[in-house]
Amino acid sequence: MTENVKLAIIGGSGLYEIPGLQAVAEKNVDTPFGKTSAPIVTGTLEGTRVAFLARHGVGHHITPTEVPYRANVYALKSLGVERIVSISACGSLKEEFAPGHVVIPDQIYDNTHHRPRSFFSEGFVAHISVADPFCGDLSGQVESAVREAGGVVHKGGSFITIEGPRFSTKAESNTYRSWGVSIIGMTASPEAFLAREAEICYATMAHVTDYDVWHVSEEPVTVEMVIQTLHKNTALAQEAIRIIARNLKRVRDCDCEHALSTALITRKDVVPAETRKKLDLLVRKYL
Repeated sequence: MTENVKLAIIGGSGLYEIPGLQAVAEKNVDTPFGKTSAPIVTGTLEGTRVAFLARHGVGHHITPTEVPYRANVYALKSLGVERIVSISACGSLKEEFAPGHVVIPDQIYDNTHHRPRSFFSEGFVAHISVADPFCGDLSGQVESAVREAGGVVHKGGSFITIEGPRFSTKAESNTYRSWGVSIIGMTASPEAFLAREAEICYATMAHVTDYDVWHVSEEPVTVEMVIQTLHKNTALAQEAIRIIARNLKRVRDCDCEHALSTALITRKDVVPAETRKKLDLLVRKYL
């Protein structure tokens, strides 16, 4: 089903209302891991084939835990996607990362407990390296685009993923701060890890919406607060996406596309036929 879509954006449904997006179409993609969160919107932007996927579904009806992360990443891989930019809301755990700013994190701390984290199971084992979970090359392109679009951007920082859907307690928030964590959200994990297993470059454009609940001089985070800040940043995100599409490097300058080359540990002849068929899209070049 490969359609030579090079870049995918995962975020809110409003992100693909970008001036200049042409040949727009919706695709419903079935995968071995179920259906995607929403139909995938494809189009051409600045000469680059782009796909957009609403992570929480149209109308935001899927909780962070219930997002079909494996189906989403697998479906994008089936369209030929080589790079994913995640647009995420986050809370700040650092004074200098103020609401309205954008953070391009370089590390993840996974504090979730109820989510499938890998494509590999059912008789097929892979140990993927995620020492550096975000693609450095793509993260650099995202940082440059946000700066060009006029945003205040911070490069680097640790992004903790909590299970949600509730926000943190003050004790939790202050504990994360004591660990040196920079920002907090609910969807970076396992999305980044699955992208690495699929050999797709992955970077996050994290929009700071609040100071979580640790900041004594600020109001505790609310849904209204998050939505207001996201609406203000939608135009910034759209312009940054347009710039990324315009300047996207045609050749990947990283090791993401070879991530599975040293990760597969199960002997080929003992991989169950059904499992091999299920994961063919990901592993065929190695088997």
